[in-house]
Order: sequence, then structure tokens, then C-alpha cells
Amino acid sequence: MQLGVNVPNFGPGTDPGVLRDWAQTVEGLGFDLLMVSDHVAVTPDVAEQYPAPFYEPFTTLAWLAGVTRRVRLGTTVLIVPYRHPLLVARMAANLHQLSGRRLVLGVGVGWARQEFEALGVPFGQRGKLTDDHLAAIRTAWEDEGDYGAGRIPIWVGGNSDAGIERAVRLGDAWHPLRRTLPWMRAATDRLRAVAVERQLPVPALVPRIALRVTQAPLPDAERLAGEGSIDQIAVDLDHLRALGADTVVLDPFNGDPGETAHPQAAWRMLATVAERVGPLTHHLTETPWQ
Repeated sequence: MQLGVNVPNFGPGTDPGVLRDWAQTVEGLGFDLLMVSDHVAVTPDVAEQYPAPFYEPFTTLAWLAGVTRRVRLGTTVLIVPYRHPLLVARMAANLHQLSGRRLVLGVGVGWARQEFEALGVPFGQRGKLTDDHLAAIRTAWEDEGDYGAGRIPIWVGGNSDAGIERAVRLGDAWHPLRRTLPWMRAATDRLRAVAVERQLPVPALVPRIALRVTQAPLPDAERLAGEGSIDQIAVDLDHLRALGADTVVLDPFNGDPGETAHPQAAWRMLATVAERVGPLTHHLTETPWQ
């Protein structure tokens, strides 16, 4: 099982230098994947959770591809209805090729109604638009010499039954976000049942979980996977591996935009995980917070 990290590409403490330090820390600690989020118009509903500056994911990942060598690069998640599917197909394929075939395309339907309005995209049709766009993206890769895409994995996000069904129909993997282990077990059973019903392959399980390391253990009934003592987090990862998780993405952002001004705390949590569950590969001798 591989481990990835969700890197905040937004907030008052984020700038190109901090993003570079994030990327080199993630790669230096031996993690396998670095992912960033997606918003285009920082409308009030977006800014409440993810304030400006918000760095667009394709351009951000292109920048980070140039300052890293090994770590895979991805979106968690690209809001599919925001962009023309041929533009997404082109940008994704070009980034995949220019980065040495390191891209993972995580996708979702979106939630920010005001942002949809600002972009002129009908919020109520976002599910159908996502389905249509994903089909068009795959067709573009297949019909146009793949734009250099090779085989870009598509991870379909979404915790709902609709998200699970979309992952079975259109994705290579299902990418649920920040839930408890009991929820993950039940949802994985639903994923398999939908795949059997549709007579389609079961997508890979690639969850994004919280990362919040506490000194004392937390009550299991009240915590998300990835929260608690380092021993609890290690057990969570073991359970996810037993569920068949191919990759687990750790999300050290816990909701306060002020965290982005002090990334060293998140880097130390990641170092604690790397030390506890290692050996991870390709360690560097120094990271920016040491």
C-alpha cells in the first residue's frame, strides 16, 4: 500500500516557496504521492473554508513537477464540470507527459453553489455533466493519439452512493474522503456490490483520510480514520490495507486556514508517520523544517 499527502494549495500562508517546500518535504520523507485541491472562483462559500490565494491545480502541479523527481502528482479532487472536457484532457495529458508520467487525476462533482454560478455552470446538472465530461476525456485520450496521456488513472471522489456508482462506471479507483473506519468498511462492501450488480471490475480503494496526531489516544467511536495517537493511526493504516486499499492519502489540513502559515507542524506529523510505518523509500538527509 502506498501513502500520499494532500498539500494545501490555498490560504494566507501559501506561496510558491511554501509549495516547493511542501513538495520537497513530502518527497524527502518518502511518500509516494502529492495531491492538491481545486477551486477556480474563490466565491464566499469557497473562501469560508479555503481562502485566497488559491493556486489552480494544473499550474501548481506543473510547478511542483519541476522541483521534484519521483513523487507522483495528483488532484483531490478536480471539479470536472468547471472546465471543458477537451481542455482537461489536453492539460492532464501534457502534465502527465512533461512530469515523466506521474499524474493521478482525482475527480469530483463539486459542492460550492456560488462558484458554479460564477462560472456559469448549472449546479443542478453537475452529476450528469461530470459523467458526460469523464466519458469525453477518455474518448479524447483514445481517439487523438492520447495527447501523450499514456494511462492516467482516474480516481472518482464522492462519499455518496452516486459517487460509488460513478467510480464503478467511469473510474479506475474510488476516492472517499475523511470518514471513520466503520463507515469505510460498510462503503467498501457497497462498492463491491455495485460492481457485481453492474458486472464491472471493482475499482481500487484509494481513500483520503485525516491526519491529526495526538499525544493521548482518542475514543475510537468519536474519531476519523487518521486521527489519534500514532499507534492508532498505524492501526488505521493496517485496517485500510486489509480492506484492500491501494493507496491512502493523508490530509494534515484540519480546517483552520491559519494552519497554512505554520506548515512545520504538519511536516512533523508526516515525519512521525513516516518513522512509525516505514521504511518509506528515497529519504533525503534534510527537509525544510529541520
